Amino acid sequence: MPQDEEDSLFDAPPMGEQERMVEAILFASAEPVTLAELEARMPHGADPAEALVHLKRRYEGRGVNLVHVGDAYAFRTAADLGFLMRRETVEVRKLSRAAIETLAIVAYHQPVTRAEIEEIRGVAVSRGTVDQLMELEWIRLGRRRMTPGRPVTFVVTETFLDHFGLESARDLPGLKELRAAGLLDSRPLPGQAATADEDEEAQVGQSELFED
Repeated sequence: MPQDEEDSLFDAPPMGEQERMVEAILFASAEPVTLAELEARMPHGADPAEALVHLKRRYEGRGVNLVHVGDAYAFRTAADLGFLMRRETVEVRKLSRAAIETLAIVAYHQPVTRAEIEEIRGVAVSRGTVDQLMELEWIRLGRRRMTPGRPVTFVVTETFLDHFGLESARDLPGLKELRAAGLLDSRPLPGQAATADEDEEAQVGQSELFED
């Protein structure tokens, strides 16, 4: 086989073709796809990072956008068209105030240990509260602290970020936005007054927890 023909076998596909490959992978994936996963699937010499840049630009202003979720990428309905996707019947789940407070503490203070959550809330955190948030796949175990007892930490997941349309935890709403969304009211904030872990349940839809 001639050398130039042999070399051509290892040439990266044209960038337009790489865009199509990335588009196909993201479209078919149920979960956001990382750059490393794209690199593993695409042909030798391909540059999925550059393809993502071109693809993101191509989808700007469209009904579907290419978004960055944590360290992964996915197609999502444009934010201003979200109202078209809402169903008439919304599944309502009971999320206790303890669970809401615990989730907020993990999101804003991650990585955080159970003891630190309890110190901020001023009360003990029940195992059921943590289990509920982990079942929703909104928090997960992080690295152990290099302190006596090596306690585990908790961090929010990419599922949490994706659910609320956040690229990273740095994009979480501030105090003013939380109050405007009705998530903070006249009740004492965690740590200001002790309350029972299983007190006052709030009926909230999963999709409305941080919705403006």
